[in-house]
Amino acid sequence: MKKFRKVLDGLTTSSPGATVGSPSCGSAAGTPTAAPTPKEIDVQETLVSENFQLCKTVRHGFPYQPTALAFDPVQKILAIGSRSGGVRILGRPGVDCYCQHESGAAVLQLQFLINEGALVSACADDTLHLWNLRQRRPAILHSLKFNRERITFCHLPFQSKWLYVGTERGNTHIVNIESFVLSGYVIMWNKAIELSTKTHPGPVVHLSDSPKDEGKLLIGFESGTIVQWDLRGKKADFRIYYDEAIHSVSWHHEGKQFMCSHSDGSLTLWNLRNTTKPFQVTFPHGKIQKDARKESCKPILKVEYKTCRNSEPFVIFSGGLSYDKAGRRPALTIMHGKAITVLEMDYPIVEFMVLCETPYNNEVQEPYAVVVLLEKDLIVVDLTQSNYPVFENPYPMDIHESPVTCTAYFADCPPDIIPILYSIGAKHKKTGYSQKEWPISGGTWTLGSHTYPEIIITGHADGSIKFWDASAITLQMLYKMKTSKVFEKPKAGEGRAAELVEEDPFAIQMVSWCPQSRMFCVVGISAHIILYRFSKYDANTQIVSLEVRLQCDSDDVISPSENENNPSFSEPGSHSPQPHHHHQHPASPGSRTPEGIKDSIPCLKVKDRAVRVPPGYQSELVIQLLWVDGEPPQQITSLDINSAYGLLAFGNCNGLAVVDYLQKTVILCMSTLDLYGSTDPYQRLTRSPRRNRQSTSEFCMRGLSNFYSDSKKRIRTSYQSLTELTDNQQSIDMERNKSPTSDHVNGHCTSPTSQPCSAGKPRIPMGPEGPRLTRRGPGRPPFRKAQSAACMEISLPVSHTEGHASRRAMLQQLHGVTMYSHDEHHSTTSYCWSDRESRENSFTRSRSSSVSSIDRDTKEAVTTLQFGESYGRKNDVLPTPCLWVGTSLGVVLLIPMSIPTDQEERMEEPVTMGVSGAVLMLKGSVLRFSFLDCMGALIQPPYEVWRDHNAPEDPDRPRRRKLVHFSPSSSQDACGDGHLAVVCSERQAKVFLMPSQSCLFVHNITESSFVLRADVVSVCNSVCLACFCANGHVMTLSLPSLRPLMDVNYLPLTDMRIARTFYFTNGGQALYLSSPTEVQRITYSQEMCDNLQEMLGELFTPIETPEAQNRGFLKGFFGGNAHTFDREELFGEAAAGKASRSLAQHIPGQGGVEGMKVAASGVVGELARARIALDERGQRLGELEERTALMMTSAEAFSKHAHELMLKCKDKKWYQF
Repeated sequence: MKKFRKVLDGLTTSSPGATVGSPSCGSAAGTPTAAPTPKEIDVQETLVSENFQLCKTVRHGFPYQPTALAFDPVQKILAIGSRSGGVRILGRPGVDCYCQHESGAAVLQLQFLINEGALVSACADDTLHLWNLRQRRPAILHSLKFNRERITFCHLPFQSKWLYVGTERGNTHIVNIESFVLSGYVIMWNKAIELSTKTHPGPVVHLSDSPKDEGKLLIGFESGTIVQWDLRGKKADFRIYYDEAIHSVSWHHEGKQFMCSHSDGSLTLWNLRNTTKPFQVTFPHGKIQKDARKESCKPILKVEYKTCRNSEPFVIFSGGLSYDKAGRRPALTIMHGKAITVLEMDYPIVEFMVLCETPYNNEVQEPYAVVVLLEKDLIVVDLTQSNYPVFENPYPMDIHESPVTCTAYFADCPPDIIPILYSIGAKHKKTGYSQKEWPISGGTWTLGSHTYPEIIITGHADGSIKFWDASAITLQMLYKMKTSKVFEKPKAGEGRAAELVEEDPFAIQMVSWCPQSRMFCVVGISAHIILYRFSKYDANTQIVSLEVRLQCDSDDVISPSENENNPSFSEPGSHSPQPHHHHQHPASPGSRTPEGIKDSIPCLKVKDRAVRVPPGYQSELVIQLLWVDGEPPQQITSLDINSAYGLLAFGNCNGLAVVDYLQKTVILCMSTLDLYGSTDPYQRLTRSPRRNRQSTSEFCMRGLSNFYSDSKKRIRTSYQSLTELTDNQQSIDMERNKSPTSDHVNGHCTSPTSQPCSAGKPRIPMGPEGPRLTRRGPGRPPFRKAQSAACMEISLPVSHTEGHASRRAMLQQLHGVTMYSHDEHHSTTSYCWSDRESRENSFTRSRSSSVSSIDRDTKEAVTTLQFGESYGRKNDVLPTPCLWVGTSLGVVLLIPMSIPTDQEERMEEPVTMGVSGAVLMLKGSVLRFSFLDCMGALIQPPYEVWRDHNAPEDPDRPRRRKLVHFSPSSSQDACGDGHLAVVCSERQAKVFLMPSQSCLFVHNITESSFVLRADVVSVCNSVCLACFCANGHVMTLSLPSLRPLMDVNYLPLTDMRIARTFYFTNGGQALYLSSPTEVQRITYSQEMCDNLQEMLGELFTPIETPEAQNRGFLKGFFGGNAHTFDREELFGEAAAGKASRSLAQHIPGQGGVEGMKVAASGVVGELARARIALDERGQRLGELEERTALMMTSAEAFSKHAHELMLKCKDKKWYQF
């Protein structure tokens, strides 16, 4: 441990006579001041580097872009492979494991070693991998890389150690699972087919051993050729040549018939007695047309033929629907006897698998469920009931039900909040599910000792909010609410509402939640804010609406005059903004100017009638920004709410507004420039008469932070385009704005001489409607379809010269406006953006050094807000309620407030705010505020204890507000008054002493990159500053000394989804959206990494393999000698020799080593391994003994039957037989 002492006598930033809030506080040296300061800061810092380690904990959600499916019928665990090389293994709730192939190649096929605790994966890079599932974190034991052939299909017989591998060339290779080397036994395609065949049969699409005889291997080729290969005789028993391509094959359990699915939508049934033609050909969905021809059908991609003891067999297949019915959804067809049931799916079917009672393929299968893997969902159908209901999925597979647009993570919540949310959310659950238990029930999981209440909140593009219980590394939905219910539904053909059809006007941009007071606030893309209170009772409420006119003056935009560029649109008269103009509900109807320009109307219409709201979160106040002079309102970039003060603050690139939600009034609404007063640290350029708002409108409604692209770009959120940005609606006027000297390749400006279109004369033709209507007329929507957090993918430049531009581009998407920071304001090189570059997410700016090329539309946005008890001015003696404001120029403003303390006065007397508070400076946009006392403890913002406003009132005990304050002076007896303010920007972090505003510590976090997310969090009974940078580094800094504790290059930022969903929380945890459908949780705490093994579930549990049914002597005798087949004799090195070394390369894995490390992590590691080995040996000996006893029983039965037969036939004559 290290002590940090900072002597503060005489260390201030300005003299007593200096202007309050002087921006020269960046240095700790200056003239002494009379302001009271403690003699010294004595903070005992306890955090060291050994307290931190970064690792992934668990991944929730649906596997993104799934490709493969496998199931272990004994262990009852399910595996799903994905296109990115990931493998999710699922068991009972709590058993959820994610594995990743290092190559990132798509998973083609998965095969369990049934009841062996292992899994084989075949990837698109023609590599086989063997995963060890007998450890909590599976690892690869062996890999086999094919060099000359492409893998197309794999088959592993039950209780066999030899894996059949089919290739694109039509050959079949055999791999030993134990050693993971190729056998010398190869079935070449030219030996499998007849010599007279002139064409290649195509890739191998199916391999399976005959249920009747394991020595017979059925090989299906894509062209329609089927061969049964005699493994002992090394020859073909029969060959089938069919005209239609084969997609799959399925055996009858007796081994006398098999069924094929074909590309023409047909099913063929083949009998081994006569293989010259199919025994039966059916077109399940092909109807006979009037001309006696069958209608053409889509291919049947897979079929499964399963038998039952007491009913007709099941034939289940996917595809096969007719082509002529457009718009039909993908379907799974279940044929049971003569009954045909078609189950329509919401998404295309990737794979399905029928779950059966027995793992043996030569027994009656008795199917009980079918697992259907869709592109965006996982469904399990109950086959034991005639109506085929689905099982209720216990996994959180519907995170992406609507695209996720923001996240929030709260650890160590009040313990009562989760049960309350669950009880209310349980009332709205869907019904109609199967009453049976979830069939995927393998593995074991117990609630660990290191658990505490955790909640994850996700906001979605349709305006819905979901609360999830994230305790103990699990995820379960608690409660869902829809913010769109407070608004009228937009209807087609009704004026302004017609513009919003097929869009996402209710998409969530950010959320703010106070678990103690249960106040909840959301910000939407339509520049609206909704405030919710929690109640356990339903109520009839009238939604109160406030309309705020927050539009900056043109003087607030740092830009030279452009009036001469548009002489025909100079607007006479005064056009100063009306920042305090607002309406209280009922709002006045939207108005338009005589020219049809929208003015003083919101984007959405709030319901103006009393509505019945159920228990849960109930809307109390709706705040909307208004259109001004034909311009839509700017996106809201910052928000904070304080229940103790009863105030809500929000800001955007135009300015700041503060709302008193108790009195339902706006108490402050002004531009960012007006907040400075006389303390403005920058010299704003004066401007010639008012220019038109054409270029300002270009940045209006710049999408849902980074999730929504430019207002003229429409993003499709369909599954097929989840990971690409398309611009199908490239307007003509945008194309004309492109500089003729710029060459755009992939959205990047490659010309070093490109200039913004606003630098010279506009290239938009001056029509009678004017450029404003060309750029955005009243008939065009103010925003486009919401883009999922998953959709936005960007490519960051590598070169240093483009680093600053990439940072600006990302912040432009993060905050919805074009901004520049303090360090750029004083730069000698001026950067500029062209319309085309901003529209295409380019990260290259103009290299021109001309002063006239300063950013034309740069505004100072409010990037972060924080209420708290602090010192608004240097000479303050006592802390007062303050609002800390951070801007995109690196400026920190302190606004002191006067709030009535008495409850009656609070509801009647106005709250006053003084906007001439202190000014502090940092490099880059301000991201986060936090407050510490002089002992280094975190000061929580004050809050109001939750009380139910709809509860019945007690006349004897009137309800009063109960406030909890954490005053900075409460624990300052030893070191005097004052507190520490931690301020983090995108470039640096500073710790200030209040009220003297002395900068005690400063740390430059990054020079080459920039911080995307920063939070002050509690770890190991202390606090630290956690940062996530755009270059993928995750860092922690000690407080208050800002000493680096951890810096890990964890995740290179490749898309804006990660930037906008990364969220730190207490306990050393964080999360982000790793894919459009999955949430990845990580920890940066060494303590949690040590306890992670205890928290994870066990995938493998020792289970005795079910015994095979006693087939009887006669049935076994006449049915073949399948049990005498020894694969070792055929495929072993002694009989088949060694395979060619150039054919495949063996790569040893680290799974065995990691498994041993895990087992040896404790004192009893060796004993545990020895016990497991003995258990396995004893289990094998027991199985051997059971088999011996079974053979003896069969022998005795045979002897008895033979003796009885002899006695019966002893005295008979020959003619009596």
